[in-house]
Amino acid sequence: MMPSGSIKLIEVGVRDGLQNEKKSVPTEVKLALINKLIDAGVSTVEATSFVSPKWVPQMADHKEIVAQLPFNQAVNFPVLTPNMKGFENAIAAGAKEVAVFAAASESFSQKNINCSIDESIDRFEPIFAKAQALGIRVRGYVSCVLGCPYEGEISPKKVAEVSERLYQSGSYEISLGDTIGVGTPGKTKSLIDSIKNLIPVNHLAVHFHDTYGQALANIYAALEMGITSIDSSVAGLGGCPYAKGASGNVATEDVVYMLNGLGLDTGINLDKLVDAGQYISEFLQRENNSKVAKAILAKR
Repeated sequence: MMPSGSIKLIEVGVRDGLQNEKKSVPTEVKLALINKLIDAGVSTVEATSFVSPKWVPQMADHKEIVAQLPFNQAVNFPVLTPNMKGFENAIAAGAKEVAVFAAASESFSQKNINCSIDESIDRFEPIFAKAQALGIRVRGYVSCVLGCPYEGEISPKKVAEVSERLYQSGSYEISLGDTIGVGTPGKTKSLIDSIKNLIPVNHLAVHFHDTYGQALANIYAALEMGITSIDSSVAGLGGCPYAKGASGNVATEDVVYMLNGLGLDTGINLDKLVDAGQYISEFLQRENNSKVAKAILAKR
């Protein structure tokens, strides 16, 4: 049944979208993008990642980003913390919300973070404990929920197990990620159906890549299952370095246009959002990957 009322969009373009860009994006450009997104009405912006600059050079300015985030009580700025050191650095920089990553695929977990699924979640336990003591919210991500570049199809049971462990550990929300964009609406519904008895649907979010052009259809299917939190990336920024040919996240502009058409409120001004996406696309000297943005810009 389609939800009524408002839908929360989690903007991941600044972190997930930019992290694999080869062209270095200066701190001031990232902050300008964040401010444009907030001006458009975006209420959650994943701001940066506290990973080693050796592995992700694009996120080397994480401390500067957090230190210069605008003070806005209406906006949340989660940051990715893959381990305890990253968590401690994030908190020292002033982060108020963090995110941790696990995978539903053993092969992907090994290739991505060099440990098993169980080991990855064990590593997060001290983060959950410290976060709880400090009153810091933790969001959980599960990668490869509808397919893996190494293992192919992933069992919904495995996704449910990993998701439940993160939820029981203390994640206030679990984002189910179709990392390589192979999911279809039927599989999306089956997956959520297998998880919703373990985790309340209002604590689940979806994160779709558009490799096979299915992202919007999958989001619609998730909405029909009661999901009200959606990850998306302005201008469709992003990809997956471990998944050959995987295109970017679903474009925030396209999601907002669809939700507007369904009468669902996001609190986002679409024209201002298009401006934000065009700003970063022009800086990167690349085509804007949002179909809605292209259509709106063509009419101006």
